[in-house]
Amino acid sequence: MSILVPVILCGGSGTRLWPRSRAAMPKPFLPLVGDSTLFEAALARCHGSGGFAPPVVVTGHKHLAHVEAQLGTVEGAQVIVEPSARNTAAAIALAACRLPEDAVMLVCPSDHHIGNTEAFAVAAAAAAKLAQQGWLVSFGIEATRPETGFGYLKRGDAIPEHGGFRTAQFVEKPDLERAKAFLAEGIYAWNGGIFAFRVKDFLVELATHRPDVAASVAEAVAKGTEDGQRFHPDAATFAEVPSVSVDYAVMENTTRAAMVPADMDWSDIGNWQALHEALETDEHGNSVRGSGTVEMVDCRGVLVDSDGPRVSVIGLEDVIVVVDGDDIMITTVAGVQKVGNLSGARNQ
Repeated sequence: MSILVPVILCGGSGTRLWPRSRAAMPKPFLPLVGDSTLFEAALARCHGSGGFAPPVVVTGHKHLAHVEAQLGTVEGAQVIVEPSARNTAAAIALAACRLPEDAVMLVCPSDHHIGNTEAFAVAAAAAAKLAQQGWLVSFGIEATRPETGFGYLKRGDAIPEHGGFRTAQFVEKPDLERAKAFLAEGIYAWNGGIFAFRVKDFLVELATHRPDVAASVAEAVAKGTEDGQRFHPDAATFAEVPSVSVDYAVMENTTRAAMVPADMDWSDIGNWQALHEALETDEHGNSVRGSGTVEMVDCRGVLVDSDGPRVSVIGLEDVIVVVDGDDIMITTVAGVQKVGNLSGARNQ
């Protein structure tokens, strides 16, 4: 496998997992699935023995202490500290401007769960080979249900030498009927926000399609300063960078978009029900997390996450109960997308 540089994007507040995830300690830094935090698990998947170079972590000031505490001592690692949040195109460009032009970047969110790490490694190896041929590669996550919360990738013609495909179309989050049709057609995959490309190819495409982003980020890096493993882009220059996602800026515009299929037990852990689905359950589909005592009677599909008080649940189905200190949040599965709208989540 070619040497890959993991670029771990580490930001966001995870408000849809309130009250467990908070601005002061958002979901990447919590042990939500297993004993490791999501950030630690992302680092472990991209470790040196699998053909990976030391990681580049892109984060903000608010998360810097958590990043460095959980990153530990990794020789050659870089931590790029964003002065302000300017979305994924700028974050990836910061890393690209700090790497050799022939390096292959493997861009990974810090807050996703991947249950099958061997399948991840296989997909990463295939993506690296395509990237070395000049393709800009997305991981096409196998769609297992008609999900309306994700964007989709439509599979195009095969690229036989490396087991990948051209990306025929990037599709925004669909309604339920379209999502069902995508699943039935079998040529659509979820867009999980995991990418691989050579530095020079990404920067050329960014300069072609969003020269304003490319130029401003390059200037911010040129004026930046190093502090041990930390790198600080120039704050005033970076504040002027337009905020745009890498999908809108590059991936939907390039003629060199490719995808590799990835069936790797993936979840974005984007809400409480997504977390429930990633956890082990009993014969009734119930899960329990945390240090608190929990008793369930005649329940189906219930998740209880409590850090202290005893929680007793009777006769409920498809419900989430979360206790975090003095905060208690209860929702149906149907309501999980609205958790981020609660005043407690908004006013952290």
